Amino acid sequence: MSVRPSILAAVAALLLASTAASRANEPSYGPNTYDRTLEALIAHEDIAGRGGWPKVPSSVSALKPDAQGPDVVALKQRLMLSGDLPPDALPGDVYDANVVAAVKRFQLRHGLSDLGTVGRLTLKAMNTPVEIRLNQLTATLERLKGNGFNFASRYVVVNIPGASVEAVENGTVQQRHLAVVGRPDRPSPVIQANITSVNLNPYWTVPMSIVKADIIPHMRKDPSFIAKSNMKLLGAENKEIDPASVNWATLNNPYFYVRQEPGPTNSLGQLKIDMPNSDAVYMHDTPKKSLFRNDVRFNSSGCARIEGVRDLAAWLLEGSEWSRQAIEDEIAKGERKNISLKKSVPVAWVYLTGWQGADGQVQFRDDIYSLDTPQGIVTSTIVARKAKPKPVQPAGEAKPAAIPPARPAKAEAGPARTLTVSN
Repeated sequence: MSVRPSILAAVAALLLASTAASRANEPSYGPNTYDRTLEALIAHEDIAGRGGWPKVPSSVSALKPDAQGPDVVALKQRLMLSGDLPPDALPGDVYDANVVAAVKRFQLRHGLSDLGTVGRLTLKAMNTPVEIRLNQLTATLERLKGNGFNFASRYVVVNIPGASVEAVENGTVQQRHLAVVGRPDRPSPVIQANITSVNLNPYWTVPMSIVKADIIPHMRKDPSFIAKSNMKLLGAENKEIDPASVNWATLNNPYFYVRQEPGPTNSLGQLKIDMPNSDAVYMHDTPKKSLFRNDVRFNSSGCARIEGVRDLAAWLLEGSEWSRQAIEDEIAKGERKNISLKKSVPVAWVYLTGWQGADGQVQFRDDIYSLDTPQGIVTSTIVARKAKPKPVQPAGEAKPAAIPPARPAKAEAGPARTLTVSN
């Protein structure tokens, strides 16, 4: 790469300066995301125009702190070009504290565990060409140009490629959470909705698609699967059906639905956050907490599992009697409880693979659903909701006098059942 070191150092210094400027706790998805990301695009266009960054040899994966040699030199050069290593730390071939800090910085910017050594995922991210990074930043800018989400004083955002959640109030992030979102064959949708309630100790009504794809095959292998999973088969009028009475070998179109009972092993965990939408997805707890320790968290069937979801629920319920401790106490009772929010909170599920983050650092995530294409950008952009048309009063027509509404007959109370989708 024939680029003068002094020029490269100047570009890297500019990147470091931009990332050093703290944006307090500004959200990654907010009114300022477009301008921040445009800054990142300009900086990366400069890098691309000067030849990009060099490929790091796979042998750097064997490097440990205090190692020496040409591989360390190659690693330092790569980290300096992306603004992760200060230019004045470039000389030398030792894997010193500056290199460890730079690798950690790079890892955090790519949603990876900050171990300070170069593993498989870190190496893959380092060797992603700058042209792909430019495409990611451009895709974000295109989505934000067509963005139809109104940033309220309080809102929640789920970034699907980032598998992460932010709770935002008055332009400041109050909480950040790791998430597990849909795998590529069962992707999480890009949507906007309103969070309306929190469900404690929820049922999970298994969607029919999952009954066919997962439950039936499990039952063919293990007839005790339904019982071991704390599930019930319910038919007409919610009458329970004995799983042993079902011919699972030939069953294609179930005549029942499957419901998992509340409890710590429920697939929704012990708390669900309702956000009515046409895709029937929601946010929830999970009994599989170990999934949050993974760097790649695309394991769900479309819904979003949230680490620390009880903290998020307490934030949503601020201003009510439902404190964090009150939520814990109610869950401990083991009984189903639906808590309506006094005021709904907007939520956006977005698809951002490249952006300049809340602290000014340029963030990248894998294009897990391959949507950073012209058509993919269109389908993964939040579209503004259409306002309901107001009835037009014909000119010259007299407005009818108001008639008091008839007193409605008292309806007979009955249990309501909500069909939900998978976790």
